[in-house]
Amino acid sequence: MRIALALGAGGARGYAHIGVIQILEERGFNIAGVAGSSMGALVGGLYAAGKLDAYVDWVRTIGYREVLRLLDPAVRAPGAFRADKVMTRVGELLDGVRIEQLPVPFTAVATDLLARRAVWFQAGPLDIAVRASIALPLMITPVMVNGRLLADGGLMDPLPIAPTASIPAGAVVAVSLNGARATSHPAAPVRESADPHPTRARNHVQSDVPVSDRVGAAVKTITTGSREAASLPAGLRAPDIVSLSIEAVEDLLIRYRLAGHPPDLLIEIPTDACRGHEFHRALELIEVGRRAAVEALASSGFES
Repeated sequence: MRIALALGAGGARGYAHIGVIQILEERGFNIAGVAGSSMGALVGGLYAAGKLDAYVDWVRTIGYREVLRLLDPAVRAPGAFRADKVMTRVGELLDGVRIEQLPVPFTAVATDLLARRAVWFQAGPLDIAVRASIALPLMITPVMVNGRLLADGGLMDPLPIAPTASIPAGAVVAVSLNGARATSHPAAPVRESADPHPTRARNHVQSDVPVSDRVGAAVKTITTGSREAASLPAGLRAPDIVSLSIEAVEDLLIRYRLAGHPPDLLIEIPTDACRGHEFHRALELIEVGRRAAVEALASSGFES
């Protein structure tokens, strides 16, 4: 079966896209076109260019120290890193190919910060389109392309299903990197009391939402002046807050995208499979993607 593939945003969890693609090809699916946001654009672009295997050969050698060496701090710039070292290696693999020259139709999604709209790159240099799509705010500096100030595609479209509509395929497969955590919660709002001692509060509705396992630690009570408040979880850092905030917004956007453009098969990678910056865990996350694809295919009965 010919399928169109939508690859979502999610930092280092995007390595799981590689495992999903491997399983789909092993099961006989013909990937007729790809759309990707952020890490989904990076993996999808390399696949469309026929360079994904070479990329895997590279990232399988990257440990924690190698990731640190790839960081290029951006002094006095609107982002912590320029991503030049990473994109130099990706550029070498892509060798100047243009999107319209790819053997597999491809769309990279970025966000125009000034116009507040998504930008679909379906022509032009592939490496520039990918660089725009991975520009996560506060982490990677944005880029200017054709007068547009561009940042991460996940800000507007963390699961780009709509761009696959023009691909001649029998089905659409979407891979979300914002799947449910091991401890998941309903999407409906939660009624909660601001009283630090819920047993003392009247008409209190007990919250069923525990502290996230990823930042988790028992919440302790501390005294602040005449009031008591809960202390923050141990080990919580600024990057954790940025990541959790982005994931919360992406989750909402993904649910809207799925409602408007439901795919024929949805493969979900748990949000807590890794932290967004753990790019030294490529082989582990590729395997996560393989398992998720196998499970989704088996439970859905989706066949090639």
